[in-house]
Amino acid sequence: MEEIDRQILRLLSQDGRMSFTDLGRATGLSTSAVHQRVRRLEQRGIILGYTAVVQSEAVDLPLTAFVSVTPLDHSAPDDVPERLVPISEIEACYSVAGDENYLLKVRVATPAALEALLARIRAVAGVRTRTTIVLSTPYEARPLSI
Repeated sequence: MEEIDRQILRLLSQDGRMSFTDLGRATGLSTSAVHQRVRRLEQRGIILGYTAVVQSEAVDLPLTAFVSVTPLDHSAPDDVPERLVPISEIEACYSVAGDENYLLKVRVATPAALEALLARIRAVAGVRTRTTIVLSTPYEARPLSI
């Protein structure tokens, strides 16, 4: 990947709404050249999309937790992620090495909501869980070091 593409990616990861004109100014490229490069990065699957970062407390989801998941039956097919897709409180699902198979990032309104969510996860996916509640988040979703 060319350095100019890396520079565009760095800029967009800091501000996904940056205009092609501003990207051009920052990189020394014309607006149309930046537009073409961004489109190519999207077509190649390097840029996967653009999202809004929402303050979870502002939408009444102040409790963040990480839930480690281990299947109860290790001989069963590994379809845990597919089973959990419909559960909207799960923000992310990571396949991990270690004692657990998956690590889920969840956001809920209250400890009672977390307890109910854990029961649903266990029932839907046939898993054992271990939960860590987040006390504070000094930083999150930092731009990649490209």
